[in-house]
Amino acid sequence: MDGLPPAGHLSSLVTLLASVFTNQTPESIADDLHAHQAYPAFRTELALLDEVVVGCKLGYESEPDRFYSWLGCVRTDCRGQGIAAGLMTQQHDWCQQQGYRSIRTQTYNQWRSMLLLNIRAGFDIVGTEPGRYGLKIVLEKTLWPLAGRRNDLPHSG
Repeated sequence: MDGLPPAGHLSSLVTLLASVFTNQTPESIADDLHAHQAYPAFRTELALLDEVVVGCKLGYESEPDRFYSWLGCVRTDCRGQGIAAGLMTQQHDWCQQQGYRSIRTQTYNQWRSMLLLNIRAGFDIVGTEPGRYGLKIVLEKTLWPLAGRRNDLPHSG
């Protein structure tokens, strides 16, 4: 969905994020979400279980042809069910439909499951940089051109 979810799901989203990112308060998370929604093409993907948010993937346009996958997580007791991969696929499909050429994200070594998911999804490690909690790993994935535009790709053979 474009922007942040409606109030009920927003509250559930903040609760989820605070349960995963325990170094932040629910209030600071809510403030951060509201600040980021002002970014161009801010987008939220949610996984719901009985109207409770159990997974999320949020991002925004960082450059005219690049989307930044900013934040994502899955509730601890719901992991291992493909929720993160499904949310990532939804985000990437939307990005491709909008004409973005690449998606960039960052993670820390402590979030190894997210690092591995990104690598399995076709991201390349393109660098590292100092972060608030240690060294950030910067990853980027190139998206294929939209259907019907594959002729733009170089041909092999």
